[in-house]
Amino acid sequence: MSVKEAAEKWIFAGDLEALQKEGVKVVKGGIAVFYHENQVYAVDNRCPHLGFPLHLGTLCDGMLTCHWHHARFDVCSGGTLDPWADDVPSHEVKIEDGGVWVNPRSRSERHVERHVQRLREGLEQNIGIVIAKAVVGLLEAGYPEKDIARIGVEFGTSVAGGWNAGLTILTAMTRVLPKLDKQGKLLALYHGLLHVARSSAGRPERRLLSRLPGDEVNPERLAAWYRSCIEVRDTRGAERILLAAIDRGMSDERVAEMLLLAVTDHFYLDGGHTLDFHNKAFEALDWAGEERKVPVLASLVPLLASPTRSEELHHWQAPINLVAPLKEAFARLEAHRPAARQPLGPDEEEQLLAALLGDDVLGTFRLLTERLESGCDPVQLAPLVALAAAERIVRFHTQNDFGDWIAVLHTFTHAHAVCEVLQRSAHPLLLRALFYSAAAIYLDRFLNVPAASRPKGEGSGPAPQAVQLLELLDRRQQVNETAEWVAGYLRRGGDRAALINTLGHALLREDAEFHSFQMYEAAVVEYDRWERRTDAFAERARETLLLAAARYLAAHAPTARELPHTARIAWRLHRGEKLFEE
Repeated sequence: MSVKEAAEKWIFAGDLEALQKEGVKVVKGGIAVFYHENQVYAVDNRCPHLGFPLHLGTLCDGMLTCHWHHARFDVCSGGTLDPWADDVPSHEVKIEDGGVWVNPRSRSERHVERHVQRLREGLEQNIGIVIAKAVVGLLEAGYPEKDIARIGVEFGTSVAGGWNAGLTILTAMTRVLPKLDKQGKLLALYHGLLHVARSSAGRPERRLLSRLPGDEVNPERLAAWYRSCIEVRDTRGAERILLAAIDRGMSDERVAEMLLLAVTDHFYLDGGHTLDFHNKAFEALDWAGEERKVPVLASLVPLLASPTRSEELHHWQAPINLVAPLKEAFARLEAHRPAARQPLGPDEEEQLLAALLGDDVLGTFRLLTERLESGCDPVQLAPLVALAAAERIVRFHTQNDFGDWIAVLHTFTHAHAVCEVLQRSAHPLLLRALFYSAAAIYLDRFLNVPAASRPKGEGSGPAPQAVQLLELLDRRQQVNETAEWVAGYLRRGGDRAALINTLGHALLREDAEFHSFQMYEAAVVEYDRWERRTDAFAERARETLLLAAARYLAAHAPTARELPHTARIAWRLHRGEKLFEE
């Protein structure tokens, strides 16, 4: 290459003789050029871990060591000995006529394939900064958001232990991505993927059992066998049956039905988590791809090894026996299947909502049974039950024990999962889950005694900017104040989409615990369900759901905010910002 060509394409790094004396020089483009062991090397001057200037590090025996966190790099290739640090980009060097020239393009441009590889490595090694940088790189490269999430699902379902909280968080956050701005999408994917890594850390690779041999058994019998195995907690037998059903081409609807019937054969398993986790796995399959069907669905079977069965709990049997009347209702509904479905009228919605929130639980069971027998559409009834569960959160008094927030949260997320699964299957036995939610709403009634007052939302003038809500949430236990702010914002015509995005940031800027992710996603999806209507009942329902989300998030903020800080570092590194100033 001639000097003229070098001048047009390469960066002049000065005279070789001067570099020999100085040892290192930083040139245009933020490239550190080193003279070491009679050779010239060039690497990006920012440590890929957290951006410390590498020209301030130590170069010995061909190993460049960053002085901030002691990451070590091969100065020739840029490869690191410390996976948490990532490789540093290296640059080609030419020496002509005593001058040193550096190619401004690194030897290994950051292609999508490299980011995908690093994301997988970050998940396997449970390294947050690696996951964050990979997510930033993929999003900036235009990689599809659901394809990023799919990598997390592939990893999380490849380890032993079954479907876990991290996979649920990732699926929930993937579902709300359309509600979030660019920074929110980054944080949502990062939180979800990091929680998958944490939930999977230390677990061995999952080895699936072989499927049940032969093809003679019909789908109905396979489904009956599966439920029978789950009844006695025989998860190994259940897994073999499930794999056989999938292998023999049982339809997605029939497979989902088989699994969900087993979940609802017993009451409110594990406080509602078991049904919710099943629903999240089905939601993940909607975008994870057909090739993930077996590992995703097989990951659900371990959840049924030893879940709490609520009909065995004292408070489901005394002082009022909820179990016997529910079994009677189930028998009636299975025997009577209406030919046509009828919509609920406005007065009926008010009546049912009042009954669900009332003290006559046996009357509520009868009312639900009668409505379903008369042809009420369960798909319309389920959101009403979820709305009642959200109302419990709006009425939750802050004088309650703090841990009781989880009780009302579990009821709401279970009711939300019921809404989702009833859209997947119309099997009458799945209606049992509606009654489990109704019973849980009743059992939560003491948490509304006394009931927190519904915020009035007083104030005049235009609505404030939605982001101002975050200032309020910087202070602890601003539950009622937050609800009042949100009510005022809504009644003064505030932008609903902006508020939902801001509530998302209120969640994602925290080191949030598992249930907060559940709360936000369930509230947003249920809000959308009522968004299709313009009547007063639907408007109040939408307000209830946003108030419930805001109150719950306010109760659980602020936190240390370590995780979003890591994501911000990754974002700034990608943009070339300096995290360290000399």
